[in-house]
Amino acid sequence: MSDTTVQSSDDYLSMDLLRFTTAGSVDDGKSTLIGRLLYDSKNTFDDQLAAVEESSKKRGDENVNLALLTDGLRAEREQGITIDVAYRYFATPKRKFIIADTPGHIQYTRNMVTGASTANLAIILVDARTGVIEQTMRHAFIADLLRIRHVVLAVNKMDLVDYSEERFEEIQEQFKKFSSRLSNIVEMTAIPLSALKGDNVVDKSERMSWYQGPTLLYHLETVYIGSDQNHVDARFPVQWVIRPQSDEHHDFRGYAGRVASGVFRPGDEVLVQPSGFTTKIKAIESLNGPQESAFAPLSCTITLEDEIDISRGDMLAKPNNPPKKGQDIEAMICWFSDSAQLQPRGKYVLRHTTNEVKAMVQEVRYKVNINTLNKIEDDKTFGLNEIGRISIRTSAPLLYDSYRRNRTTGSFILIDAQTNETVAAGMII
Repeated sequence: MSDTTVQSSDDYLSMDLLRFTTAGSVDDGKSTLIGRLLYDSKNTFDDQLAAVEESSKKRGDENVNLALLTDGLRAEREQGITIDVAYRYFATPKRKFIIADTPGHIQYTRNMVTGASTANLAIILVDARTGVIEQTMRHAFIADLLRIRHVVLAVNKMDLVDYSEERFEEIQEQFKKFSSRLSNIVEMTAIPLSALKGDNVVDKSERMSWYQGPTLLYHLETVYIGSDQNHVDARFPVQWVIRPQSDEHHDFRGYAGRVASGVFRPGDEVLVQPSGFTTKIKAIESLNGPQESAFAPLSCTITLEDEIDISRGDMLAKPNNPPKKGQDIEAMICWFSDSAQLQPRGKYVLRHTTNEVKAMVQEVRYKVNINTLNKIEDDKTFGLNEIGRISIRTSAPLLYDSYRRNRTTGSFILIDAQTNETVAAGMII
């Protein structure tokens, strides 16, 4: 790995982090693109490359198959497809990255939802020969549903259409026509590239001089994501109450968790939900010692000036801007289970932030035809990978925001109480 990749551990820890996901149809070249990104940015080790070269020879590939850098499961390597979400970590001097390489097959839509749920940016690959297809629209819809604000339309395999500017513009217009019907995507950047040849991935392509935009890596290094984080709504779900019971810290009582959004500072007045009591923050502690402020996604311990009964699942917020509180929830869900269907009046366990409650499906409003965005209102059951809107009644009030406003306090999962299987992911409307 390049010595210039990371200057020091302190520099690395303080670097800006971008999480991004890749999506596209089968054989559009997602894994090859990530392999090229890692290889050309000098983020591969010699032994990794040697193993990939050996595997490529055994498979009879003409060139070194860079896709093998990311397809980690044996079944993936044997079939030449991506099945599970593969997370990869790399860095340049400007930024560090976490990649979620997600499958292209329709039957692995749930895997894409999982990988994209924490992403700041989505790379949607399109084969330059086939253009925008149903899977392209499916992935764009899911990216929009999961409130991914930045999308890169990566028009891959430009070498197979003679690096045609006309073909690139045609595909870009096709995608814009569909994405204009979506609501959450605020920035779309189209980049013509060839993952196999390396054009416009890390290095500027000499064969597409007509393209004046950024390379993929440059865009990933410079895209601004600071405004994506919610710094307005202060939310701190309590995960654990710390009582050391030691002579040194005999009277210590701290509330540990991860800041979901907003900013907390010592001296701030906070509202404890669901009890409704108010108090002030005495101190904020983290692994690095006392903190003057805490904001997402910092994990920390907050101590309060007053003794209030607080337990796991409670939430600290600002009195002038509390979360919503209620038992009737409207949500969009993606169904994950291949062994059971969602049924109206079905009963589940709902996990939301650090809270867990029983829940019942009150009504199935509709399912979405992802290819046309039309609503299907006459089918009231959900099968694997299907997406739609339901209403839920919980056994105790939830403290929540809409998913559009806050991805942490606006999301949940449904669990089958009998099998403990996660059967759905939900986004509160």
